[in-house]
Amino acid sequence: MDMEGFGELLQQAEQLAAETEGVSELPHVERNLQEIQQAGEVLRSRTLTRTSQETADVKASILLGTKGLDISHISQRLESLSAATTFEPLEPVKDTDIQGFLKNERDNALLSAIEESRRRTFAMAEKYHWESMLVEWEHEKQKILHTLLASGEDALDFTQEAEPSFVSSMGPPGRSAMDNVEVAYARQIYIYNEKVVNEQLQPNLGDLCSNVAESLDDKNVSELWAMVKQMTDVPLVLGTETLKSRTSLEMQMAFVKQALCFLEQSYKNYVMATVYGNLQQAQLGGIPGTYQLVRSFLNVKLSAPMQGLQDGEIEGQPVWALIYYCLRCGDLMAAMQVVNRAQHQLGEFHNWFMEYVQGDDRRLPPTTENKLRLHYRRALRNSTDPYKRAVYCLIGRCDVTDNHSEIADKTDDYLWLKLNQVCFDDDGNSSPQDKQTLPQLQSQLLEEYGESHFAANQHPYLYFQVLFLTAQFEAAIAFLFRMDRLRCHAMHVALVLYELKLLLKSSAQSAQLLNQDSADPRPVRRLNFIRLLMLYTRKFEPTDPREALQYFYFLRNENDNQGENIFMRCVSELVIESREFDMLLGRLEKDGSRKPGLIDKFRGNTRAVINKVASIAENKGLFEDAVKLYDLAKNPDKVLELMNKLLSPVIPQISAPQSNKERLKNMALAVAERYRNQGITAAKSLDSTFYLLLDLITFFDEYHSGNIDRAIDIMEKLKLVPLSQESVEERVTAFKNFSDEIRHNLSEVLLATMNILFTQYKRLKGTGPATPVRPQRAMEDRDSQLRRQARALITFAGMIPYRMAGDTNARLVQMEVLMN
Repeated sequence: MDMEGFGELLQQAEQLAAETEGVSELPHVERNLQEIQQAGEVLRSRTLTRTSQETADVKASILLGTKGLDISHISQRLESLSAATTFEPLEPVKDTDIQGFLKNERDNALLSAIEESRRRTFAMAEKYHWESMLVEWEHEKQKILHTLLASGEDALDFTQEAEPSFVSSMGPPGRSAMDNVEVAYARQIYIYNEKVVNEQLQPNLGDLCSNVAESLDDKNVSELWAMVKQMTDVPLVLGTETLKSRTSLEMQMAFVKQALCFLEQSYKNYVMATVYGNLQQAQLGGIPGTYQLVRSFLNVKLSAPMQGLQDGEIEGQPVWALIYYCLRCGDLMAAMQVVNRAQHQLGEFHNWFMEYVQGDDRRLPPTTENKLRLHYRRALRNSTDPYKRAVYCLIGRCDVTDNHSEIADKTDDYLWLKLNQVCFDDDGNSSPQDKQTLPQLQSQLLEEYGESHFAANQHPYLYFQVLFLTAQFEAAIAFLFRMDRLRCHAMHVALVLYELKLLLKSSAQSAQLLNQDSADPRPVRRLNFIRLLMLYTRKFEPTDPREALQYFYFLRNENDNQGENIFMRCVSELVIESREFDMLLGRLEKDGSRKPGLIDKFRGNTRAVINKVASIAENKGLFEDAVKLYDLAKNPDKVLELMNKLLSPVIPQISAPQSNKERLKNMALAVAERYRNQGITAAKSLDSTFYLLLDLITFFDEYHSGNIDRAIDIMEKLKLVPLSQESVEERVTAFKNFSDEIRHNLSEVLLATMNILFTQYKRLKGTGPATPVRPQRAMEDRDSQLRRQARALITFAGMIPYRMAGDTNARLVQMEVLMN
């Protein structure tokens, strides 16, 4: 029975399945339970999102509706706004519609003009923007370049030793950043500038700086300044360019002569120190003079016999060694004394040396010089006596490739030999090995040998001497300036050369510290003097502006690429950064007179300098500082112009102690009082705006203090807004003459005035019924007057051609409605 029941059930199920497959309208279910669940979740999320959006719209409508806003109306207005970003020409109409065609053409012409004007405006704005960016970049670039102390590409060493941090070396605020050496130099600079400014007999700046060296008790610094004084003691060529003067034959010969004198005197001092330090061994005696000094020196130096010496001895010392060291000490007569005593041993050299001594500028006649050179090449080039070869090379200026390292083992000796062999006249007969010019020697020392050869970092004074004695002043200064502890010496050597018109300056302020001009002969270098001085003063500008100002005075005759005076620019930046306005520029006394500042000592156009500083402060947005500076420069137009800009934003604010408004108000009142007492006036528009702003400040102070009756009286006297229908037209016409500083505050003035009227109206309504003292008619008249005044304000606000801020009109209308 059960089996039959199950069989019948199975048959019915199969029949039902067959009938279902035959129905084509119903789709087959091809998803499992998990997929059906996921699809349900997706449908549910869509329904929830739609519902939540509708809920949000309802909530928004309720919220904005309480504020009186219709969200549906706002949505329709937003949807109607066009998203077009450009003006597009209108579509042409049918040819038969003449009226429509003309209107369309007119509209197209207007839109085209507007679009063209818009395009030109944006192009001009972009042009001005990039010009401003380029100017700012030039200033920033100058600052960046001034922080790089390297003289060339290969000298960009960013280690702490090569480029120390000025910030870390400045010390605590208020304490001088200058060390004792810099202070000593600065004192001499002050003395020098005082003489120059007062047009007294101008002192020698080199002598003043040498006094510093003596006080330091440093042998190297003393020798440095002795060398500078020696090399600058040359005949100056007035009225010519520095480059032309420096490269002239006379000047180069003078430099070589002075360098030889310095090296010879230094060596003589060394010989004397050696002899007097070894008196027992030196056996000094006889007639005082260079000959006896050299003989005693050789007793010490050549205590052991030297092999290969020729032509005998005099008083126990080699002849050629005596001649060489007499020449090395710069005493030709002592050398001649030795030659005369040994003339039988020296042969024809005796006559040659006499001609050398009697000749001009230590030079043999060309014929004799050729004979000596020929004799040297044939018989002496391979001589075993190094002193004999050296003397022949000195007298005949031959074999310049031989460094004579056996006897010239010091840099000073090598330099002395090479300078003696420099020739200045090009006779065309000298072979390359017998000819060396000063530019060739300079290139060899600076470019071929360079700092590494002379171990410049370990021996900076020595390398400075090598460059300076070969008249490479700029390279010597730039090298020494890179050494932090020697920077002050380099700076003042540059100042000495600059004042003597011996310094080759860079033509471009943006050039490297040491640079080469393509138009200059090799190996001439130029020094960026302006950059050098700015780098030096940067360390102590914030703490010692007095001293920095003294150094900037050296730039009084220099202009930058835009033609601006460098001295004025540096002073301006110094004042702005140090903020020592009173000390540097002076200050205004109570009587309006100006107490002089440090800048007045230089007897220049002080007012132009102050105006320049004020202009920079204004451009940087330091308006309060600019006001004080323009006031100091007696420029009332700029004072009132900036005061108006400063006062305008703070007028409606509530005054509070130490607030911006209180500070600016006090400053403005002080200016107004002084100008009124002294009868100082500016442009009429600026004057009227300034005093009207002060009156508005008084109005708002009374308003915020609750003194509404006094405030409304002030407003009636100012006649800024109408308080009757008859004066509306007059006030609207007068409004066109107001400056932007007044117009920007009009919204607040109208609201404050309307608030006063509304407060008076509420007070009137709250006083109770009429009394014999206040009859009903008077109260009604006062009520009517307040309404008319409010209506006048509303009319004025609607008629003026000015878009007021925010919801000003709505608030005015709301208060006016409440009064009716």
